[in-house]
Amino acid sequence: MSEKSFDENRHDQLTTAPKASEADAAPRVTVEEKSDGVTRIDVADTAAVRPGNPE
Repeated sequence: MSEKSFDENRHDQLTTAPKASEADAAPRVTVEEKSDGVTRIDVADTAAVRPGNPE
C-alpha cells in the first residue's frame, strides 16, 4: 500500500468528522511562487471565513 499524499491526508482529516462536508476540505489559501523567488500567500476567494472586520 502506498503512502497518501499531503492533500489526501488533509482531505481525510477534514472530512471524517460526523457533520463534515466536502466544503470543509476546500483550500483556504492560495500560494503563488514567482520567478524572482517571492512567494505570495493569500486567503482564497472561496474561503468561508476570511480575516478582518466582518462589517
